[in-house]
Amino acid sequence: MSMSADEPRPRTLADLRRSGWRSRTVKQEIYDNFLAKLQAGEELYPGIIGYDETVLPELNIALLAQHDLLFLGEKGQAKSRLMRLIGSFLDEWTPYIDDPKIPLHDDPYNPITRRGRILVDSSPPEDVPIGWWARDARYAERLAPGTKFADIIGEIDPAQLAAGVSMGAEEALHFGLIPRMHRGIFAMNELPELDELVQVGLFNILEERDVQIRGYPVKFDIDVVILFSANPATYNRSGKVIPQLKDRIGSIIHTHYPLEREGGVRILEQEVDSKAEGGRRKGDGEDADAPAEDAASNALPVVVPYFMKELVEEISRAARNSKYIDHESGVSARLSLANYRTMIASARQRAAVLGESPAVPRISDLGHIYASSLGKLELDLMGTHQMSERQVLDAVVAEAISTVFGEYVDKHGLAEIGQIFSEGVKIEVGDMLPSSHYEGLIQRVPPIWDKAFEVNASQDPAVRASCVEFVLAGLYATDRISRSQKHGRIVYEL
Repeated sequence: MSMSADEPRPRTLADLRRSGWRSRTVKQEIYDNFLAKLQAGEELYPGIIGYDETVLPELNIALLAQHDLLFLGEKGQAKSRLMRLIGSFLDEWTPYIDDPKIPLHDDPYNPITRRGRILVDSSPPEDVPIGWWARDARYAERLAPGTKFADIIGEIDPAQLAAGVSMGAEEALHFGLIPRMHRGIFAMNELPELDELVQVGLFNILEERDVQIRGYPVKFDIDVVILFSANPATYNRSGKVIPQLKDRIGSIIHTHYPLEREGGVRILEQEVDSKAEGGRRKGDGEDADAPAEDAASNALPVVVPYFMKELVEEISRAARNSKYIDHESGVSARLSLANYRTMIASARQRAAVLGESPAVPRISDLGHIYASSLGKLELDLMGTHQMSERQVLDAVVAEAISTVFGEYVDKHGLAEIGQIFSEGVKIEVGDMLPSSHYEGLIQRVPPIWDKAFEVNASQDPAVRASCVEFVLAGLYATDRISRSQKHGRIVYEL
């Protein structure tokens, strides 16, 4: 039995016993609640995209097997988010002995502390106070680098020793994070960076389910689910993680980057559009070019053509496959998110300065993604041949534009537009040029430009300007026209 927010919660041990509440281990609690949601057809992992046929089936089985888990994958693959979502399978509230001298949330039916046992055994049930621990508070997370044994396991408290408490007594101990998460979930990020002494303490908890501090004969039958995350490059490297700890982890869940570009675009829409664009997405049953507004920026809505979303995601995909990027490090989904926000911010700046609405991102807005990209890409020093980060990023962006443009060429026959440049036409673009500038250019060149607007059907001048820049950048990336750049302006010619 679990308590919901609407039910009056018992405040004494006597009331708790009359309520019918039963004690369960954390793993059993997660198992019961997970199975109930599974049978009811409820959404199990809200916000997780692209893992339905790969990661999530394995995670489901691991939870039903009641295992401690390791999420193994490169950076930016939603490992931490998955760990936090496991907390949603806990009861909404769980009771504990509400005594200020008990340093953890002791089970009223099975207390593990000396103080808790004395209180339950020697006091009338009506006098044993009961508090309630909220679901969200029962999950704790720690980053491995710099973590010490005392931080997560515990230490002898010198103040208690000075007060005359025996060194072998329970009261002499200062508990770390894991004992304090008794009856909850503890997650450790970047496991291979954890000190070996702490790893020893962890595998003792995983196997024996007890905590021993500095070898003193005080033991606790700790009830906690342990979750880990790690990068394959460091986890599998010899000597980083002690074998005994590896052996005690129940299941390894392998994560991955989006297998298809569409999945990455959906992540962009989920994580950014709801804040930056107002949440409207391609395929929502509305005009894809309708201005979307949010509470923070309803005076300056943003519309992002779908091909611009594809480009941002393709930049990350191209980086993951680039010979210039260290593959062991990976390229986080955060690169796409940061670049997407930068692109939208550049479009908003232009719209604000020029008085245009809606703001529509263009290829020239990608000229600002150096700030949001550099530092997120770790170069392969053997493959770059002394190329700078900016040069590597330029190469990656060019490849991404070429890839996406090639798909649109096949669909719309855009390559024919290159013919207009044989007549000596020069076209200047830039992130701070008004949309009317592009309308004037289009009127002076053949109607063949109409094919460019098949990319994103719209009569809005700002959207059409974005289409023009996409086609020009694609023609340049595929070596059909040349380009010169100066002071933020770009001139395309044959």
